[in-house]
Amino acid sequence: MTDLSGKVAMITGASRGIGAATARVFAAAGARVVLLARDGDSIAELAGEIGEAAVAVPCDISRYWEVAAAVDVAVRTFGQLDVLIGNAGILKPITPLAEADPEEWGQVIDVNIKGVFNGMRAALPVMASQGGGTIITVSSGAAHSPLEGWSAYCTSKAGAAMLTRAAHLENGDKGVRIMGLSPGTVATQMQRDIKASGVNPVSELAWEDHIPPEWPAKCLLWMCGPGGDAHLGKEISLRDEGIRRAAGLIA
Repeated sequence: MTDLSGKVAMITGASRGIGAATARVFAAAGARVVLLARDGDSIAELAGEIGEAAVAVPCDISRYWEVAAAVDVAVRTFGQLDVLIGNAGILKPITPLAEADPEEWGQVIDVNIKGVFNGMRAALPVMASQGGGTIITVSSGAAHSPLEGWSAYCTSKAGAAMLTRAAHLENGDKGVRIMGLSPGTVATQMQRDIKASGVNPVSELAWEDHIPPEWPAKCLLWMCGPGGDAHLGKEISLRDEGIRRAAGLIA
């Protein structure tokens, strides 16, 4: 297992699902973790579970000043910022494009693209001044294939994937390791919402078809170590059995 002793990791969308699992996995690997989410109660409870190695920062990642303030908290509390996991994301509205509420559609863009940008923009100067760091964006197969009813989500994930590539292009020579992880379908609340919608083939998947959130969490940990070096500027797919094996998820 990758050792993150002495490292500080900020995780967005840390209140549940992949984000909460990542916080637990990273803390178990020795990292001090900064937990970001709009649900302040949930991240406070998780920080209490983890202990002194965690701090909870209620944050709306679609607002840059809130994200910048969270980075400041990380540096003031732990003295540095070594890892940023851009995990926060929303799916709804699930609706035909011609019937979508413009405000709801735009909110997906604000969270899923602007939120990723805000995290990068706030963290990159800190990491560059330290001489390096790691930024990983949690992507999706929806970034590459359109799905009925998901125009906002697919568009936003495609934009975040390109943003991740652009960030690597501009910062790879500064010691900052930047890449993406497409986890596939994960057993989280988002999949329950998808199932309830009854829209497109993803809603037809059985619950047991989804991987547990601990799998992408452990893969993110692996990516923070030497295993991720071959994938800088790229997007890793957790559907790839070779990646699952390399990350220690399967034999």
